[in-house]
Amino acid sequence: MKNNQTLPHFGIRDKVGYMFGDFGNDFTFIFASTYLMVFYTKVLGVSANMVGTLFLISRCIDAFTDIGMGRIVDSIKPAKDGRFRPWIRRMCGPVALASFLMYQSSLVSASMTVKIVYMFVTYILWGSVFYTAINIPYGSMASVLSEDTDDRASLSTFRSVGATLASLVIGIGAPILIYTTDEAGNQIVQGSRFTLISGVFSIASIICYVLCYCLTTERVKTESLVKEKTNISETISTLLTNRALIGIILAALFVLIAQLLSQTVNQYLFIDYFKSKEALSFMSIVGILPSLILAPFAVPITKKFGKKEVGAVGSICGSLSCLLLFFLHTQSAYLYITINIIGFLGFGIFNLIIWAIITDVIDDQEVRTNKRENGTIYAVYSFARKIGQALAGGLGGYALSLIGFDSTRQVQTEAVANGIYTLATLFPAVLYIIVGLCLIFVYPLNKKKVELNIQILKERRTQG
Repeated sequence: MKNNQTLPHFGIRDKVGYMFGDFGNDFTFIFASTYLMVFYTKVLGVSANMVGTLFLISRCIDAFTDIGMGRIVDSIKPAKDGRFRPWIRRMCGPVALASFLMYQSSLVSASMTVKIVYMFVTYILWGSVFYTAINIPYGSMASVLSEDTDDRASLSTFRSVGATLASLVIGIGAPILIYTTDEAGNQIVQGSRFTLISGVFSIASIICYVLCYCLTTERVKTESLVKEKTNISETISTLLTNRALIGIILAALFVLIAQLLSQTVNQYLFIDYFKSKEALSFMSIVGILPSLILAPFAVPITKKFGKKEVGAVGSICGSLSCLLLFFLHTQSAYLYITINIIGFLGFGIFNLIIWAIITDVIDDQEVRTNKRENGTIYAVYSFARKIGQALAGGLGGYALSLIGFDSTRQVQTEAVANGIYTLATLFPAVLYIIVGLCLIFVYPLNKKKVELNIQILKERRTQG
């Protein structure tokens, strides 16, 4: 890597570039989180139980691939273009291709055995191999673009904006294209359109990854862990004593389960309960706008009050909005959406700052151990997020089966529709309360502690 004095100063170029990284990630990730279960159940006719099992098994595989990828990026010698950025150019094509292969509607006439085998192979290839190989380096890269805590907070905000933009495109466009309305007003899935849409999103993700690679610059030099001869068991043992990492993992685990469960169930809620693909698209807009509105204020707010403090309050607000919806049990899609705005404002700001919180955890670990293990810590955190994804997918699939959802039917019974409403409101309400409690009572890095860690590291690097 070049000497830091020859590198361009951190600025808007890096922020926009980093934003495009998550834009690219979420063209495949959010589409899969939101619509893959719909494709498997309503197009291929696979049972919700089997889909939930797939998600759980693949996350067990991630226990090895995530941690392994974190060690790889921390241990190998950096390339001329950095330690983390090279993985973006290497893996952008494979992850996009694997995503496209998951949505092949030509398998509709295949046997159930073929469908299930193909489902397992392509999903694990995408999520456990290629997505891991690009997402671990991308997430770790934030801590080497700048060592300033406000810069990192702004990177977290821009990353969240990238995810929000992907959500906007997917949330508005996908329902309109995927569903058609029959004579009785029911929403019917058009399987062949899944393949076309996934292809477009895969191409878009590659473009975004290339922009991320071209616009960002690694500035903070990190040493290879190979030189320090630290083995993986020692590293994991040390990480398990890091209360900050444990606290944010617990919070992120429950918030991700809540959000992904809501995303998954909302597809069925608006189609089978409210029977309105237009309301589903509108819900996507409403869910995204609060994050875009809050984005310019995230850094000033967290700078004044602290990331931990803001995240806890936001999570509790999200829980209250879900509880209100549960007790109302409204038949109006637009009243449901309006009340959800309160929740979106709450956990929306938490989403904007979550990645900056991870860099605080990385700093805290370095203060405690004198070792900077960006990739390994991010990999542990990423694995926890994938556990959340698995639990959300698994719980979603099993819960749908429990309430009587029938994947062989395009139109569900009224009892199933009411059960879907309960899943969409009560479960997230409980989970968001748990997130707030984790941040308040487990996660220790309040505003004062974060500022102290930054000062300690600056003094060490100055002395070094």
